[in-house]
This record gives sequence, C-alpha cells and structure tokens, in this order.
Amino acid sequence: MARGKKRDDIEYIDDDQQNIVDIDVEDEMQAAYLEYAYSVIYSRALPDARDGLKPVQRRILFAMDELRLFPDRNHVKSSRVIGEVMGKYHPHGDQAIYDTLVRMAQSFTMRLPLIDGHGNFGSLDDGPAAARYTEVRLAPVALTMTRSLGEDTVDFVPNYDDSEMQPDVLPAAFPNLLVNGASGIAVGMATNMAPHNLGEVVAAARHLIAHPDCSLDDLMKFVPGPDLPCGGRIIGLDGVRDAYLTGRGSFRTRATATIENLTPRRKSIVVTELPYLVGAEKVIERMKDLVQAKKLQGIADVYDLSDMSGMRLVIDVKNGFNPEAVLETLYKQTPLEESFGINNVTLVDGQPRTLGLKELLKVYVDFRIDVVRRRTAFRLAKKQDRLHLVEGLLLAILDIDEVIQLIRSSDDAGTARARLIEVFDLSTAQADYILELQLRRLTKFSRIELEKEQDELRREIEQLQAILDDEKLLHRTVSNELADVAKEFGTPRRTVLLEGGQAVSSASGPLEVSDDPCWVLLSSTGLLARTTGVDPLSTQGSRRKHDVVVSRVRTTARGEFAVVTSAGRMVRLTALDLPALPPTNDAPVLAGGAPLAAYIDLPPGEQPLALVSVAADSKGLAVGTAQGVVKRVNPDYPGKDSFEIITLKDGDHLVGAVEIETGEEHLVFVTDDAQLLHFSAESVRPQGRSGGGMAGIKLSPKAAVIWFGAVAPSDASVVVTCAGASGALPGTSIASVKVAPFAEFPSKGRATGGVRCQRFLRDEDQLVLAWAGTGPARAASATGAAVELPSADGKRDGSGVPAAGQLVAIAGAFD
Repeated sequence: MARGKKRDDIEYIDDDQQNIVDIDVEDEMQAAYLEYAYSVIYSRALPDARDGLKPVQRRILFAMDELRLFPDRNHVKSSRVIGEVMGKYHPHGDQAIYDTLVRMAQSFTMRLPLIDGHGNFGSLDDGPAAARYTEVRLAPVALTMTRSLGEDTVDFVPNYDDSEMQPDVLPAAFPNLLVNGASGIAVGMATNMAPHNLGEVVAAARHLIAHPDCSLDDLMKFVPGPDLPCGGRIIGLDGVRDAYLTGRGSFRTRATATIENLTPRRKSIVVTELPYLVGAEKVIERMKDLVQAKKLQGIADVYDLSDMSGMRLVIDVKNGFNPEAVLETLYKQTPLEESFGINNVTLVDGQPRTLGLKELLKVYVDFRIDVVRRRTAFRLAKKQDRLHLVEGLLLAILDIDEVIQLIRSSDDAGTARARLIEVFDLSTAQADYILELQLRRLTKFSRIELEKEQDELRREIEQLQAILDDEKLLHRTVSNELADVAKEFGTPRRTVLLEGGQAVSSASGPLEVSDDPCWVLLSSTGLLARTTGVDPLSTQGSRRKHDVVVSRVRTTARGEFAVVTSAGRMVRLTALDLPALPPTNDAPVLAGGAPLAAYIDLPPGEQPLALVSVAADSKGLAVGTAQGVVKRVNPDYPGKDSFEIITLKDGDHLVGAVEIETGEEHLVFVTDDAQLLHFSAESVRPQGRSGGGMAGIKLSPKAAVIWFGAVAPSDASVVVTCAGASGALPGTSIASVKVAPFAEFPSKGRATGGVRCQRFLRDEDQLVLAWAGTGPARAASATGAAVELPSADGKRDGSGVPAAGQLVAIAGAFD
C-alpha cells in the first residue's frame, strides 16, 4: 500500500516487517515495462519459427487434440473449446481466444486452415457469428501438427498456474510458418509474413536437407514467390527476393479481372479474385468515394454478385470509355491493387529475429530433425522394453510347469518375484510381467505369436537404431515424411507471379495494344504467357533453368491460337488475354505466366497437348493416338470456339499434336514397350476434320503409344527416352534416362513396328517418358525445376543411366 511519495520515490509498507520501503519510480517503470514487453513479444504477438504458431494458437490446437476433436468426429461448439483453452492453458479473455480460433478456420486468411469450422466464420467484410452459434473440429492437416506429441518429441512446460502441462512447441510435420504466414504487433516490433504453397515450400526444405550449402537462388527455383489464399496476382518480384534475402521487402498484389460483354454495346469489368485480405465492400466504398469526388470516370455501376461458388464483383463501364484503361485506373486508385510489406520477425530460441527464406527453412529443418531423432529414440526405448518382456515371457513358457510350481509354493508375490529372478535369471520387470501372466497366454499358439513378435521387435529395433546411428538416414527420413505431407495436402498454386507491372493508362483516351508478332508459350507446369519485345528464340542460350516450354506457337498480340487436347479437340484462345512477359535479353521464364485452367475448363481426364496456329496460311497439323493412329489435318478450321479435328475410336485418345511447317519432317511414334518408328510426313495423306486417320505404327499386344511428334532430321536432332517400372507409384523411384542421336534410328515405312529405342534394366519394364526433336533437350520436374540430362551419346538400343531427379516433362531448345 502506498503511503506517499517524495520526489521520484514511492513508499511501500512491508506487511511482515511493518517497515516503509522506498522504490525509485524510474526503476519501477522500467522493470514493469520490460516485463510487459517481454510478455507481449514472447507470449502473445510473435510466432515461433519452429511450428509457426503463437502461444494461443498452439494452445487451441493442443486443447482440441486433448479433447479428441478429430476430423472423423462431430463438430462441437466453439464455446466448449474456448472454455477448455481459457480454463487450462491461456490466461486471457475468451474473445481473444475466439478471434484466433476463427482466423485458423478462414480459408481466405490461411493458405492451409488448421480448423474445420461449421457455421458463419465471417468474411473479409463481415465478422463471424458468436461462439455459441459456431462449431469446430480439427482439420486433417492439423493432425500433422500434433502427431507424435506423446512420444517425447517436444518439451512440455507448466501452464499459467502450474496445474497442467502444455507443449512448448508442436512437432509440426510441415513448415507452417511459411505456408500459412503470420501477422502480429508486439512492443516495438511487428511481424507480417505472406503465405506460400505447401508443395513448393516442402520441395525447398527437402532440397535444403540434401544440399545444406545451397544458395537463395537454388531455393527460389522451388519457391518463386508467395501463394496467397485468395489467388490474385503478384506484380514485381524484386521485393519478394529482397524479403527472401533479408527478411524485409514488399510486393504489390493485384486483383484478377477480365473484360466481358454486358450487352452488345456495353462492357463490364468482372473481378474474380481480390488482393490478399481485401474485401469487396472496401473496394466498392472506395469506388463510390472517387466517383462522387469526380476523381474516377467511366464507372456506370458496381455490384457484388459473390456467393458460395466464388468471388464475382461486376463493374459496368460507361459507353465511350475504354474498359482496359478504366481497369488500369482502378488498379492505381482503388484497393484492386495493394502493397504487402513482408517483415519476417519470428522467435528463435526465445529471441525475436528477422529471417530470410533460407534461415526460416533451416530453423524448421533443424527442429524437425530433432523431433524425428527424439521420436525415434522414444520408439526404440519402447521396443526394447517390450522385447525385454517378451524374452522373459518366452523363458517362462519354456519351463512353465516349474514356474507355476515356484509361484504356488511362494508365500506372497514378493517372494515369488525374488525366486523367479534368482532361478531364471530374470529382471524385476520380467518377473512382474510373468506374475501378471494370464492363463490363456500359455497356449502353443501364444508361444508362436510371441516368437513372431520377438522377431518383429528385433527387426524394428534394428531399423530405429540405424536411423539414430546414421545422420544421412535420419535426414532422408525427415525428407520423406515432408514429401508425404505435401503429397497428401498439397494444392496447385493459386497466385500468378508477374515479373513487372504494366503502365497505367488514362481512362480518357483509348488503350491501344499494337498487333506485333509474338510467341505464345506453354510450360510443363501448365502456365501460359505471350512474349513481347526481344524474340525469345534467339536468346535461348541464356535462359534461366526454371520450367520447360513444352509447346509454343507464333501469332500476334491480337491474334488467335488454339490448344489441342487429348480428346481430339481444338479450343480457340486470344493471345491478348494472356499475361505478357516483359522484354528481356533472356529467354522467357514462365513463372510470370497464368494457369491454362484460367482460360479453358477441360473435363476430367482431358489433357492439353500442344499449342497450334489457326491462321489462314497454316499448313495444318499432324496428330497421333495411343492406339497408333496418325492423321494429318487440313487447316479448314471453322470459326467456333471449340471443334473436333479427328474421329477417335472407342478407348483411344491423342498423345501428341504438331504443326507441319515444311512437309519434309518425319513423324515419330514412341511406344511404352520401347519401340520407335519414324517416317516421312509426306507419306500421310491430309484428311478433313471428320476423318479418323490411318495406321501409323503397328503395336504389339497391350502396348500403347506414349509420345508422338515431328522431327526435322539433322545432326542436332536427338531422342530422349526414360524407362521405369510399371508397378511403381509416381514419384517413388528414379527412372533411367538415355539421350541418343536421332540418326541412330533408321527410317521405316508407315504401319510397321519400328525399332527398339532403349534396353530395359533390372526392374524396368516400360518407357514412362519420351521425346524427340532438335537438341539440346531440356527436362523439368513436377515443380518446374530443371533436371540435368546425360550427354547425347547413347546407343540406339542401349540402356539408360539413373536420372538426376524425377522427370515429368522434356522439351527441346528453340531454333
């Protein structure tokens, strides 16, 4: 109790001694402030770099795991979870807990929500319903955060009143901090981290495990930029690289918008994706303010048609205004384009630090290695303890009559235990286990089961001990577990990355895009883009090693092209709709492209094969099917958006399509039983679109064509084949690959069987990938990362060498 003060002193009464204690005000305020600041930084605002969670998030997940609110259980009231967390672990208010719970369930906030919510959990414009009206349970991916908590993987600490124990950190089987991002304001510091794609982050983490000395550029081949929950586009990647290097940077997020015809004379701007954490009402309010202030022209009306199926914000453009120019003005003056500042401040060993991409991954990888090591040691001890008991029980069963007689003749359990230890040389644990033995375990069948269990335990102990003894095996175990999580929970990239923005145009004048020649490119990861400026084909030697351009077509900026699909269809598209790669002296890198799925909606099972021209001077194209049919299609294409170019037999589908440029090309078939056939394109008579083609290659029983294309015979032409096992799961084994000169393969007539193009090694029984064309050939993995190919000196029927990585696409150099 304060009695009074004199200058900067405070007088307190010591209740025990009844003495007055003088405390300096300045010292008291400094101590109180430092204690408060530390509490906010460590216990509330900043996430831990290991599991990416703040304390309240960690306590919510732990409490729900303790309540067994698993994905296969029913939802429970949010209020029940809040009460459990507040009563046992979190010494703060219920509203703070509920706000965190809601955020962890919002798919527009987190890239991979950890809570499965049922009810109204709000939107970017509206708050959630009260806790008594909503229900929750753990999302499937949240189980990977809490899995193995009971196996001594992490340390437990007392709760706020020392009545319960809680984990200091969760085991976290995936890099949650990078995947879901984080935001928070502490005392004197703040954090703001962008979400990323799970598959990309895991691929980078696995690369770091395999190559600890890798550079930031190596990691950015796997993580080219953030992947926001709402999609949209990121304009300019320089700030992203700065953030990955130093932990601080910024980038601009832009809405995804298209121009649609509202009426024959009226057009509208339709926004389908908004920048991260920007709501439609915020955009509409800003537009209305600008229109009323006469700072924005050309807007007739704006209305929100969004529903459960997705975002749809429609902006009507007045007659006489260029919609493209209006859209650019909206990007400049409204939240349709926003800036996101990255500030990677996180807790490392209890201290706030600002980390770049590599440092964040390294902290997580080191933590995960420690988790797996502790888990392995725990499991090893359990298995050893069990083996010890089984061995003792087997000893007892061998002399069961003597054991029974010994126990019956003993006065009490203690005497029986001592005599068992002395007579059979058992441990105390073994003796106690035998004393608790049930009579039904004395059967012959139980003995056989125990012997099987003994062998299995010894095998498992050997495996666990090997992991602890071999650091490389431990790292490989961590890497494989990360790959399993990415395979189960990974989703395609939602955010399109663009290297640079476009100049903002005035809405008072027309926005003209000159109809210059360009190339439309399709990458192995399904990204489309058109080029501008320097012809990329003349600079392929300086091309960055990321992704592979599997198809391209020459057109103009306002021209049309088509996509050929495996169902034998051609789908028209306009080049102007595609993102334009900026002029560069390097060949194109399609990290700035847009997904093909954003332009055409293909039914399940129908795949895009190639880009082709629909110009009047086109010389047509050749297509090949899985059943060995070949067809040259006359270029009498109709004006429809989609049309068929071949009549396919039941069960057949296209495997390749290629434009005929000179007529001197050779058409090439490669089958899964390693047969290659090539013949002159002139031997195939062109047919109309309704024709069914003619015999191209004679197939052996159960064989199928895996690749079809055209090759201009030259010294630079090569054949790339990749063999594997038919029973292997995709991505589980490294296939063998061979690159051979195309001249090694003799030409044969159409409808013949071809020649062998690769000899299978042990455990190989089919070709899984093939390509032929002008070299040097390029290969890419599923993430678009480059995979090195062997030199082009393979023999025609020789075997391959192990590939440097998993291959999913092969393409040639531009000529």
